[in-house]
Amino acid sequence: MKRFILVGLIALSVLSSCKQEKKIQEPSTEQTANETEEETAFFVADPQEVPAQEVSTLKIGEKAPDFRLPGVDGKFHSLNDYDTAEVLVVVFTCNHCPTAQAYEDRIIQLTTDYKDKGVQLIAISPNAVNALLLKELSYSDLGDSFEDMIVRANDKGYNFPYLYDGDTHGVSLKYGPIATPHTFVFNKKRELTYTGRLDTSEKPGTANAEDLRNAIDNTLKNVAVADAVTKTFGCSVKWAWKNEYRKKINKEWAAKEVTLAPVDENGIKALFANDSDKLRLINLWATWCGPCVQEFPDFVEIHRMYEDRDFEFVSISADNLKSEKRALKFLQKEHAAVTNYIFSGADKYAMIEAVDPEWDGALPYTALVEPGGTIVYRKMGTITPFELKKAIVDHPLMGRYY
Repeated sequence: MKRFILVGLIALSVLSSCKQEKKIQEPSTEQTANETEEETAFFVADPQEVPAQEVSTLKIGEKAPDFRLPGVDGKFHSLNDYDTAEVLVVVFTCNHCPTAQAYEDRIIQLTTDYKDKGVQLIAISPNAVNALLLKELSYSDLGDSFEDMIVRANDKGYNFPYLYDGDTHGVSLKYGPIATPHTFVFNKKRELTYTGRLDTSEKPGTANAEDLRNAIDNTLKNVAVADAVTKTFGCSVKWAWKNEYRKKINKEWAAKEVTLAPVDENGIKALFANDSDKLRLINLWATWCGPCVQEFPDFVEIHRMYEDRDFEFVSISADNLKSEKRALKFLQKEHAAVTNYIFSGADKYAMIEAVDPEWDGALPYTALVEPGGTIVYRKMGTITPFELKKAIVDHPLMGRYY
């Protein structure tokens, strides 16, 4: 479904919240051509069920399949938009994949190095969000939704078009990427001259996209690329037909037991002292606190994203102990199969001091605590999920790469 929206509204909506609902307005039939040029076509993602099928990678010499895809710049992009480029590079990549993130800076630098040489690079995300497991986001602060793509492009300063093909894979299936990132190089006639990896070393700073640069240089000179097809390493493309496994995992998670245990001031102090070897996220909440209840699902999601790494999430209910059943019922409704406590003391001010002397006592309260007790992220009030996830994944105990 296509709608029209001012570019400024797109940026404001996306940057304020990854999940914020977007205001969409119908275009007026009385718009002038200039008004239309000042606005940009916007796209509302609608991931579809796609039947399982064999995926074949484009062969050397074959023509670049046409496309018309929405970009993070709020415009639709087509193959013929880049007719003037001597060489067209199409990179299938995504937000969440550690390997894709490891190559981001190289793709940005390559785009800069070749921008005045007649080379146009575009990136396409082929992934279906309904086939992506939360655990597969354990090296990322974002998923692969169209909204998240916009956030990632702004956050990293992408200098190339970043297009979305996650609804039906209509374009990706024609190119046939195997993993992210997977590159395709086309000459002026839009014939494929190279497909495969950027280079042979995933770790940032250890290579400079040598294979891709060689392919571009030879294509510019109209010379055949010696190793025109190379293998590519990375996360497999999340085709929509993989969503059955996601459904299975979500069902298993929903069936897990949810518990709630009492904790006193000394227990809270011990939690914040964090004598574990993990990064510990602690959230203070209560059933009577509207913002607490509203944001709590984000914490469950964060736990599920990072639980297999050096990370743990702990929730502490500030409800009165006599309200334990109500608090447990809420946790069960949220499928919060995490470490949950409820404050067992009668003195809430003692609880506040045990948590953090800098805390003013207003709920919700969230802290990210290093082993040894140093608080590296503190939020008095509701969190911004992207900001918190970024603080987690960029911490030295975690990281975005293998």
